[in-house]
Amino acid sequence: MKKGKKIILFAAAFIVTLILLWLLTLLFMPKYRRGIVEGAMIAEYYEDRKPHEVIFIGDCEVYENISTVELYREYGISSYIRGSAQQLIWQSYYLLEDTLRYETPKVVFFNVLSLKYNEPQNEAYNRMTLDGMRWSSSKWNAVQASMTPDEDMVDYLFPLLRYHSRWNELTSDDIRYMFGGGENVTIDGYYMRCDVKPQAGFPKAPVLADYRLGENAMNYLSMMADLCEEHGVTLILMKAPTEYPYWYDEWDRQVREFAQERGLEYFNYVDLRDEAGIDMSTDTYDSGLHLNVFGAEKLADYIGAYLSAGFDLTDYRNDPAVSSMWEEDCEAYDLLMQRQLSEIEEYGELVSFGANAI
Repeated sequence: MKKGKKIILFAAAFIVTLILLWLLTLLFMPKYRRGIVEGAMIAEYYEDRKPHEVIFIGDCEVYENISTVELYREYGISSYIRGSAQQLIWQSYYLLEDTLRYETPKVVFFNVLSLKYNEPQNEAYNRMTLDGMRWSSSKWNAVQASMTPDEDMVDYLFPLLRYHSRWNELTSDDIRYMFGGGENVTIDGYYMRCDVKPQAGFPKAPVLADYRLGENAMNYLSMMADLCEEHGVTLILMKAPTEYPYWYDEWDRQVREFAQERGLEYFNYVDLRDEAGIDMSTDTYDSGLHLNVFGAEKLADYIGAYLSAGFDLTDYRNDPAVSSMWEEDCEAYDLLMQRQLSEIEEYGELVSFGANAI
């Protein structure tokens, strides 16, 4: 009996220890609810219950430049943006692989700017993409491909090892959002900004010693094309309609050659801004780095017209179950826009970004 009691006590202590470690991990993990909100974007996808026939994947050039609500309102297209800050090509590949575990879209857009990076870059940006992924072989492989020399897989497996030093940075948000929930920072992956700051001049593009896109990056692009082909998904390559960071003509030619070889469409929306009606004196909020909501709606309209003409996509406005969920998102979108515009009118700038509206 004594031996049995010891075993029970040991097991109970072990379970309690695991629960405490789990709770501490939830407490110390960054919540990305204020300031740098981009780290919350990847996880939001798993909460969305709608089917998506179009997926956009990539860095800030997708999540700030395309209005998913506009695609639904004008064309009935159900889409989602799986975007994150400085999302690298191998992260995009594994996020697409992860997405295909949940649904099979008809069309995937990949923004090509990240092809400029051929090697891992920065742990902070890695975390903003990878921490939000659910564990699977896709996340494991994404972490392996992304780690800088100073990183270790064990810190991803046990985040408390990485974040325990945040004890003096904890706020009420860390307790409030320990178990998730709260306001989303995007609407179907789109991050809204309603302010206007016209495009200004950019520094002169530096001369590069070598304009060849890296072998590692191009290999992942080829793998992405293979993955889409395997699942019957149409892959479309795009370059967002913003000019900075620079996208060199030499890089553009290499992507066009790749697209031609693989039978893919490639759209450089910088060249198509006039056709899309995008005016960089009114349709950007940060001097031309990203579009504001007015520009994002114009780009969505342009893309939506192309998709509606060339693909057999469902008009989800005619599907009561799906349209009811989209209408909730439309209401959140309108409320967020209203609050941002009210802030701009009152203060002359955005103060809270109206994030509590979502």
